[in-house]
Order: sequence, then C-alpha cells, then structure tokens
Amino acid sequence: MKVLVTGGTGFVGPHVVRAIQDAGHDVRALVRKGSVPGAERAEGDMTNVESLRRAVQGVDAVVHLVAIRQGREEQFQRIMVDGTRDLLAAARAAGMGRFVHMSALGTSEETKDLVPYYRAKWLQEGLVRESGLEHVIFRPSFVFGKDGGIIPTFRTLAKLAPVTPIIGSGKQRIQPIWVDDVAAYFARALEKPEATNRTFELGGPDVASWDEFWTRLKRALGVRRPSLHVPMAFMRANALVTERLPGDIPLTRDLLKMLEHGDNVVTNTDAVETFGLPLVPLDEQLRRVAT
Repeated sequence: MKVLVTGGTGFVGPHVVRAIQDAGHDVRALVRKGSVPGAERAEGDMTNVESLRRAVQGVDAVVHLVAIRQGREEQFQRIMVDGTRDLLAAARAAGMGRFVHMSALGTSEETKDLVPYYRAKWLQEGLVRESGLEHVIFRPSFVFGKDGGIIPTFRTLAKLAPVTPIIGSGKQRIQPIWVDDVAAYFARALEKPEATNRTFELGGPDVASWDEFWTRLKRALGVRRPSLHVPMAFMRANALVTERLPGDIPLTRDLLKMLEHGDNVVTNTDAVETFGLPLVPLDEQLRRVAT
C-alpha cells in the first residue's frame, strides 16, 4: 500500500511516517519544503489545490495530520477547513481507499464555538464523515514525546523555574498519550476493518490531575521545587502579551480557554478494545522525557 501523509514534518508526523513504513507500506509526504526521511516527496500545501491533486495520484490511502494551533480565523478556515475539503475532493476523484484523519480530544458540538481551533477540527470531522470515503477519525489527548510538543516546555519549567506555575486549581484531569502509541494507532487504522467509519478518542493508560502530573514530572526529573497555583485571570493577561510575539507561542488565550473548559480525558474504551495496542504508562512517558 502507498500512503500519502500530510503534516509529516511536524512533531507527530515523522513518528506516524515511521510507523506506517514499519508496517510495510510506502509513504509519500506532502511538504512545502524539506523532506521526510524514507518518504517520497510531494511538494505542495493545503492551500494549493493542484498540488493536492498531484499528491493523491497513485496512492491507496491518506493520513491527514495538518493543523495549526494559532492564527487568524481566516487561516484556520483556509488551511484546515478548506484545505481538508479540497484534499477529500482530490482523494475521491482519485478513487482513494481510506482516509485517516487526526482531530483532537475535546472536539465536539458543545466546544466548536469555544476557539477557532475546535471549530476547525469540528468542521473537518464533518467533512470527512460526509465525504463518502471509507474513513477513521482519531481524537488524541495531549501527545507527549521527547522531541516535540508541549512536554519539553514543561520539562524546562520544572527544571529551571524556582517555583512551578500550575494554571488554575490544578484539579482538572489529563490523559497524556505517548507519541509512538499515537503513531501505532494511525498505522493500524489503515487496514483494520473494525475501525472503518468510526471516531476514536485516544488517551494513555493513566489519568492524572494537573497537580499530580507536575508532582510526577518533578519526581522523574529529580527536582524538589515547590508549585504555585496561578489564577486564570493572571494567565490570560500574560497570554495577551505573549501571543503577540513572533513564532509558535506555547501560551495563548485560546489555549487557556481549552484548558479551562474541562478535563482532557477519553469518555470510552473504544480505541483500546478495537485496536488492543500496548500503551506506555504515564510514569514511563515521564522517565523517557527526563533521560
């Protein structure tokens, strides 16, 4: 099987590409610049319809990972929503076999108007379901990995800050999943009949409050610095400044809204029961991050 992967140069993307290759499939990666190791290069992006049409020619399935977390409303619409619509149309025209899409835990009818990111994810999911293509949709929780995502920022804070800032009460819960476990789900979804036309929430085997998470991270790092709960109002004022800085800013008002909204944990065991994958426990995830 030949698989087109979009978003292969991000944090999760290279892990997904490797998992697909390890499963015995060939990978073509849609990239604006650079390349993905071991993958055939297809130059283009989600805003270039012709490049999408070229990219899907001769492939059997698509794994769609492209997303942005911050930007103007029109950027979310153009890159995530319109881009997904164009990619699905190209896949349909090319006689595509399966479309595997990366959404996000917390995406729902209730949250779609909370922030542009959730709205774009919700609209993407609808487009995938209505496409007529055989599909699988994944909604991962926080994805942890040593080489990217949010956990390196957390590690730096825990190691260097004299006091660890914990946003809000610290009681809300998270269910982090290791990046290679996410990649394994995507690779398995390409050929698993039981997953067809279904949406799966992905989380690791352990649920922890933010207070518990920071305690366990600092234990893994061997540091004993105290923690301090920082009021959400103070963090919003801080984000108002930091989100105007250039680059990929880890703290934005939209991110705070998502954190404040509720627990980031899965609501069912469908993914575990359908795929039966061994998942890395949270303490092992943190040990790998610490070493």
